[in-house]
Amino acid sequence: MIRTQIYLTDHQRAELAALSKALGKKQSELIREAVDRLIEQMGSSRREAVLREAAGMWKDRTDLPDFRALRAEWDRK
Repeated sequence: MIRTQIYLTDHQRAELAALSKALGKKQSELIREAVDRLIEQMGSSRREAVLREAAGMWKDRTDLPDFRALRAEWDRK
């Protein structure tokens, strides 16, 4: 692990201390869990944005084969 320093408000520090005591976990553990959740949440949003951007990107291409005809040919076999 890499040591990182952060600044917390008095309120954040007090709430974190209370949660730490109530849950029986170290404050650093709670912070790592919160960062993991944020990364997971933002990663999903970022993936969804990329997929939305990519949707329909080939719709105006004229140099592609007729995929419906190809698929129909494959389905007959």
